[in-house]
Amino acid sequence: MKIAIDISSVIYGTGVSVYTKNLVKNILKIDHNNDYILFGGSLRRNLELKSFLSTFKGKSMQGKVFLLPPTLADIIWNKLHIINIEKLIGKVDVFHSSDWSQPPSKAFNVTTVHDLVPLKFPKLSDPKIVLTHQARMNWVIKEVKRVIVPSIATATDVEELGIESKKIRVIPESVDPRIKPTNLNEIKNLKRKYRISGKYLLAVGANPRKNTENIISAYEKIKADTNLRLVIIGYSHMKVKDIRGVIYPGHIPDNELATFYSGAETLVYPSFYEGFGIPILEAFVCKLPVVTSNIGSMVEVAGKAAILVDPYDADSIAEGILDALKNKEKLVKLGLKRAKQFSWEKTAKETLKVYNEVRE
Repeated sequence: MKIAIDISSVIYGTGVSVYTKNLVKNILKIDHNNDYILFGGSLRRNLELKSFLSTFKGKSMQGKVFLLPPTLADIIWNKLHIINIEKLIGKVDVFHSSDWSQPPSKAFNVTTVHDLVPLKFPKLSDPKIVLTHQARMNWVIKEVKRVIVPSIATATDVEELGIESKKIRVIPESVDPRIKPTNLNEIKNLKRKYRISGKYLLAVGANPRKNTENIISAYEKIKADTNLRLVIIGYSHMKVKDIRGVIYPGHIPDNELATFYSGAETLVYPSFYEGFGIPILEAFVCKLPVVTSNIGSMVEVAGKAAILVDPYDADSIAEGILDALKNKEKLVKLGLKRAKQFSWEKTAKETLKVYNEVRE
């Protein structure tokens, strides 16, 4: 069987990039029966795609890189929906598309929908991205045979869009292998760089969907009793309170994320919506207690290893933080155990089962 996977997203440093890289690496590691075509399109960053493909020498795969910018791919495949993917890569049995464009194809079409943020929260997304995802999802609904989602919550979301439940497959994701606990020296250097004095709580993401305002309100309620700082990673366009003790490092290099986790007292992650909630698992891996929402995919990912709170209630979040601080040792053990239940090898094996459904 010949399987094609669009790897265009691996160069962007996003959660989708992590997913695509690790899916491909693990599926090529476990599957010795099928042939793979890994292809991607970019205008200015095609050398990065070629570099990624070069890591699979000796594997049963063929790599193809096209000088095709994302904007043009959006026009050709999402809006006009012309030129079958086979015109570029040849005949294939299975075609796994990216999260950006949906080319027409005669193959057994598979795609992954990681979340529906641009559709559920259009005001928080770039208008061009919203239009792209709207156009793409129209073709996914009409033509794709299998839709992979990372959580039951996202499965419900895509079903509400009009995708038949029999086409949906829930396959959880995992943590970037680069996320590991770091040592005290690295933590000290990080705190010095960002002028973080003393112990701190950590929030990942700074925007309305991530519930930044309620996180800050909850922090204000416990600040005096805990003497903690609050570090909020990410740059926000929203107006947030500028209060003493809250530190905004902005966007950080990928290699510093694990150190932020490792040095914190608790991850505060009461998001209103996530397709999966990777930061929960990342915190678990870095031995950090987690406070997260009692709704949606976050409950699925956290299981019984985190403190679940009402994201709409700052008092509930504040109480959850205090609870996590009191039970840190217990939560760390539960989190490490929970994290082991997720792996990219499992993701790859379940995805391969989906590809094999072409034979049914």
